[in-house]
Amino acid sequence: MPQQPGSGELPAARGAFATPVELGDLATLKALAHPRRQAVFQHLTLHGPATSAMLARALGLNTGATSYHLRELARYGFVEETDGGPSAHRERWWRMVPGDRRFPPRSRQSPEMRQVMDELNHHAYAGDLELFERLQRDAEDGPWADAFLYSRGSVRLTLPELRSFFEEYIALLNRYKRPESETPPGARTLLTRFLGFPAPEPTPETVNARVNEPTPETVNDSTAEPVNEPAAHGSSEAGPKNETAHDSRKADHS
Repeated sequence: MPQQPGSGELPAARGAFATPVELGDLATLKALAHPRRQAVFQHLTLHGPATSAMLARALGLNTGATSYHLRELARYGFVEETDGGPSAHRERWWRMVPGDRRFPPRSRQSPEMRQVMDELNHHAYAGDLELFERLQRDAEDGPWADAFLYSRGSVRLTLPELRSFFEEYIALLNRYKRPESETPPGARTLLTRFLGFPAPEPTPETVNARVNEPTPETVNDSTAEPVNEPAAHGSSEAGPKNETAHDSRKADHS
């Protein structure tokens, strides 16, 4: 039986999620980069199987357009037809095909592929920002009010360590994935996003600006703020505390 998160054991990885598939074909990337297809794909990912008519209503499109985009997504293996249940009648239902899809590294992308990837990423990031804004606007109360897990931090790694870090993250994510038939009652779709990128290297201009930046004590002596004196009798010092390098917290809440 599948283990629930927090039970002390993680579920075993499923084969359908464990094998990465690289999307290295330009035609495949172009098919996915279309903004309306991204909207269709995301809707099926978040809300589960749907018909062309349901997608048209949800996305403000006509059924001819959604049917066309579904066929194109199916052609490249992103969606597939599925059983809609006894009430489906003769309607065609579609679902997102689960899997571990990877984009080729930038060093192996042709100029045309980089252009397509830039377009795809632009729409993906814009969609994520819209979801974050909606989350803040429609914040929940109740049991799921603290379900926004948010972490920001930094770590010094070599390139091989960074690749291992990413693979370990994907492996953990895949261990929690399971078929709909094995999903326990009360489970909800959670959105996960991972970003890891090098911090900008300091330039001589930024280094000099920091070195030459005046302190509060030397900016116009007549208006300078007083320096906090150490607290007496062994109590803690006044003034701000140093922040740690990693900030991880829960917030009101993918």
